[in-house]
Amino acid sequence: MQISVTAAKAQLTELVRRAEAGEDVVLTRHGQPVLRFVPVKPVPTAEEKRAAIDRILAKAAKRPKSDVSAARSQDFLYNENGLPE
Repeated sequence: MQISVTAAKAQLTELVRRAEAGEDVVLTRHGQPVLRFVPVKPVPTAEEKRAAIDRILAKAAKRPKSDVSAARSQDFLYNENGLPE
């Protein structure tokens, strides 16, 4: 999107939101581009998001399984009278 500096004055908040969302926002003066709004933190692409999810899933699959059953967890939390230790 291209917008003149004069018009951008009234829409600055909206232009910042659009740039943060990844839209290309260019300010112009006398019809010539002079400034581009870009987010400080780049917006990840769909492919980058998918790759991050795949890395997390692969790491989780390699994680060793625990031999302790959740059904027995109360044995460690409560005494023989059923009171917390």
